[in-house]
Amino acid sequence: MILSSTDQLGYIPKRIVSLVPSQTELLHYLSLETETIGITKFCIHPDTWFRNKTRIGGTKNVNIEKVKELKPDLIIANKEENVKEQVNILAQQFPTWVTDVNCLEDSFAMISDIGQLTGKEMEAVGLVGMCRKLFDLLYKENILNNIPSATYIIWKNPIMTIGGDTFISSVLEKAGFRNSFKNLNRYPEITMEDINNSGCDMVFLSSEPYPFSQKHIDEFSRQLPGKKIMLVDGEMFSWYGSRLLAAPAYFQKLHAEIRKL
Repeated sequence: MILSSTDQLGYIPKRIVSLVPSQTELLHYLSLETETIGITKFCIHPDTWFRNKTRIGGTKNVNIEKVKELKPDLIIANKEENVKEQVNILAQQFPTWVTDVNCLEDSFAMISDIGQLTGKEMEAVGLVGMCRKLFDLLYKENILNNIPSATYIIWKNPIMTIGGDTFISSVLEKAGFRNSFKNLNRYPEITMEDINNSGCDMVFLSSEPYPFSQKHIDEFSRQLPGKKIMLVDGEMFSWYGSRLLAAPAYFQKLHAEIRKL
């Protein structure tokens, strides 16, 4: 059964399987250590869970049989990160919560919903409150400055960026940047020429899902003269659980580094 936003389990789950790395980290923040029994191979935070908990495959290739063996009483999935057909198979046998996070407000709603489902409502409400405060302060501090426009790159060969309807774009703008490809949708392919013509001040090369490194900064710099090219922590821009608590401080530091360039 796929749960809707109005559904209640009627019990506090004791056997949770998470199919999403950022939501796994949220479960850890909510102190659901014993309740969380299965995670993906990409659920690297916290490290103790990554090393010790049962891994049930990847986000796109869930080991259905292994999940069934765990007999979960709640599966937490995500519309974008997981494969619909796999989630539907699991939902036929186990209660399944599918989140849909496309902006910062969606992430706050998701945190609150998971808090309610797992009996950690007060902890979740507290987390949302702290994140709101930190992001509001960040935005107020940086909105007074000249807001730089940024092209955020997630993939190479082909080069892919983020459209205005993505969670990353929402976070990017709340962090005090303008998405230079906000007029596009989802994760469009672009060219070096497109980046040059966009008029952006910055090019952010994300650490995930493609592992950009210094050699890519050199490569992009040769083809984009005059642009400031930086490596950025993809988790801070794209993880929509408790990682949001640390993100504003990272973004503030990022602004400081940009001013030195």
